[in-house]
Amino acid sequence: MDDKKVSYELDSEYRVRVKDLPPETRPREKFIKYGPQAVSNAELLAILIGSGTRKISAIDLANKILADAGGLRELARKGLGDLRKYKGIGLKKAVTVAAAFELSRRIQSEPFSQRHQITSPEDIVRIFAPRLSDLNREILIVVLLNTANRIIRDVIISEGNLNSSVIHPREVFKPAIDELSASVILVHNHPSGNPEPSRADIEVTKQIYQAGEIIGIKLLDHVIIAGDRYTSMAQLGLLK
Repeated sequence: MDDKKVSYELDSEYRVRVKDLPPETRPREKFIKYGPQAVSNAELLAILIGSGTRKISAIDLANKILADAGGLRELARKGLGDLRKYKGIGLKKAVTVAAAFELSRRIQSEPFSQRHQITSPEDIVRIFAPRLSDLNREILIVVLLNTANRIIRDVIISEGNLNSSVIHPREVFKPAIDELSASVILVHNHPSGNPEPSRADIEVTKQIYQAGEIIGIKLLDHVIIAGDRYTSMAQLGLLK
């Protein structure tokens, strides 16, 4: 008898579906039985996705999305259009995934933001980094403070690159006047990961600082958040 080895190649069209897995290994069932700590990142994402396609399971699709993005933090930066590029991810599934990341950002910042007293740039970073550090676009926020430096609320002023020609001091100080704010702090993010202020950042900040001096609402700082780093313009001596 010929001892020639024979190998059986899997059909490239065949994929194991989640419902074909033993119940105890399915992501949703694992989550219910063993708790969220027992479920991998890909399995959590698969739960959000719900289903794959005829050719790829939800778990395999989740693994591919995570691998392509380079991990959860990078995936959180993706927009709806990026997610919808994957076959099997329609608008509804893309919104579900994006909403989960947005809830995570809000949960991280919520305990600190309500009437929290601001005493340093680190306080601002602790509150706003979860909301801003992984975004793929710049957002400028004005933080409104009372006489005790406690947050009244924060307002998004603009989205996109800072430019003195499109950001006017009145957009910053209108909500401050409406809320009878004693002072304000600007905070925005740099998706590039470099927290150093650009020339446009410095120009916008100077205009807003000078306007605040005139109307009697002081600009205390402009904090730039970039990933896990930040820059305080007040600490750099740029508020003048």
